[in-house]
Amino acid sequence: MTHNFIPCLAAALLLGGPAAFAQKTYLHCGHLLDVRSGRLLAQQTVVVEKDRIVAVQAGYAAGGPQDKVIDLENRTVLPGLIDCHVHLESSPSRNSFREQFTLNPADVAYRAQGNALTTLRAGFTTVRDCGGSGVNTSLRNAVAQGLVPGPRIYSAGVAISATGGHMDPTDGLSDFMMDKLNPGPAEGVANGPDQCRQAVREQFRRGADLIKIASTGGVLDLSKDGSGAQYTEEEIRAIVQTARDLGMPVACHAHGAEGIKRAVRAGVTSIEHGSLLDAEAIQLMAKSRTWYVPTIIAGKSVADTTRQHPGYFPPVIAAKALSIGSQLQATFGRAIKEGVRVAFGTDAGVYRHGQNALEFGYMTEAGMPPIEAIRSATLNAAALLNETANLGTLEAGKLADVVALDGNPLQDITTLMHPSFVMKAGEVYVNK
Repeated sequence: MTHNFIPCLAAALLLGGPAAFAQKTYLHCGHLLDVRSGRLLAQQTVVVEKDRIVAVQAGYAAGGPQDKVIDLENRTVLPGLIDCHVHLESSPSRNSFREQFTLNPADVAYRAQGNALTTLRAGFTTVRDCGGSGVNTSLRNAVAQGLVPGPRIYSAGVAISATGGHMDPTDGLSDFMMDKLNPGPAEGVANGPDQCRQAVREQFRRGADLIKIASTGGVLDLSKDGSGAQYTEEEIRAIVQTARDLGMPVACHAHGAEGIKRAVRAGVTSIEHGSLLDAEAIQLMAKSRTWYVPTIIAGKSVADTTRQHPGYFPPVIAAKALSIGSQLQATFGRAIKEGVRVAFGTDAGVYRHGQNALEFGYMTEAGMPPIEAIRSATLNAAALLNETANLGTLEAGKLADVVALDGNPLQDITTLMHPSFVMKAGEVYVNK
C-alpha cells in the first residue's frame, strides 16, 4: 500500500485536502499558571489546533514551516477567565428605567454586542448572562455561529420572580400600567408552583441554558425592599425540580437571609449576591455545597454611585443601594472563612462592562488568596457551568481559551485588569 502514499500526498497538498498538515499555533509562554497546583511553570509551550489545545510542553517547542508561533515569552499565561454573572443587554445609566420604554429589541441587541466584545477584550472568554429580554439568547447564538465576536455565552433568557419581585417589569408603575401590562410566566412573573413550572418551561422552550430566579427583592428595581423573602420554599422547589428534569441549573438572586435559606434548602445551584447572609445561611450553603457568586463590585458600585452622585438613582433605589450594596464585601469575607464554594461573578451591566477584573481585588481585600480568586474564575466557574471537560485549565483537550498578562497576578492581582493577549477557541482577539 505504500506505493500510493506520494500521489495521495500530492493530491492532498494540491487540493488543500485534510492530510495531516493542519496548521497549529505554538504559544511560547514565559510563565504558565497551573491553576490546579497554583504553580507558575517557566518556559512552556501551548500547542493549539483549530479551537482546542492539543499539547502543553515544557520548553519552547516549534512545529513545521506551516505552523505559527506566538511569542508570549515575557508574559504570564493563564486560562481564559469566566464571569458567571453578567447582563450584556444592560449598561449603567441615569436613564435605565426610562430605556425600558424607549429602546427597541434591535437597539438592545446592538448595545449588547458591543458590551460582549468589550468583555472578551478584557480577558473574559466565557460568561453566564443571568437575565435579559431574550436578546441575550439571540446574542449567544450569533456568537456561537461566528456572526459577531464575543465571549462564549450561557444564557438565562428572561429571569423569573414573583409579582412585585425583582423581575416584575411593572414595579413602580401606575395602577393603570400595571393592569395594562399584567406580566405572567412568559414575561418572567410567576406565582404558585404551577406558574413557576410554566415559567421554567417557557425559558426552556426559548432556548435558555439555565434558569435564573429571584427569591428576594433587588436593589435596582423600584420595589420598596430588597431583603424580604418573595418565594415560598414550595415555589422554589417546583422551579428546581422542573429545571432539573429539563437538564438546567438554577441560579438564584437573593439578598436577604431567609430567601437564601429557602432557596438552598430547595436545591438551587447557586446563590447570586447573598448580601445579607447570616451565620445559619452560610453554614447551610457550606453543607449543601451550594455555589456562591458574590458580585462584590456591583454592591460597591451602586453604593459609591449613590454617595458620589446624588439623584443618580430614584430615592427608593438609593436607600437600598446604601443599606444592602455596602455590606457585600464583608459578607463574602465571612462566607469564605466557612468554606462556601465561590464562583466568580460581577453583575456587569450594573457597572461598566470591561471592568470585570476589579472583582479580583475586592475578593483579595476580603481575605481570599490571589490563587483562589483566580480559581474562582477558572476551575470553579467551569465546574459551576458543568464544563470542566472544556474550560478552566490549560490542558490538552480543552478549548483554546488563553489570556496573557505583562505581570504576575499572584503577586499583583491588578495585572488581571490589563490582559495583553486574549485567545478564544483558538482565535486571537487581543495581542498587544
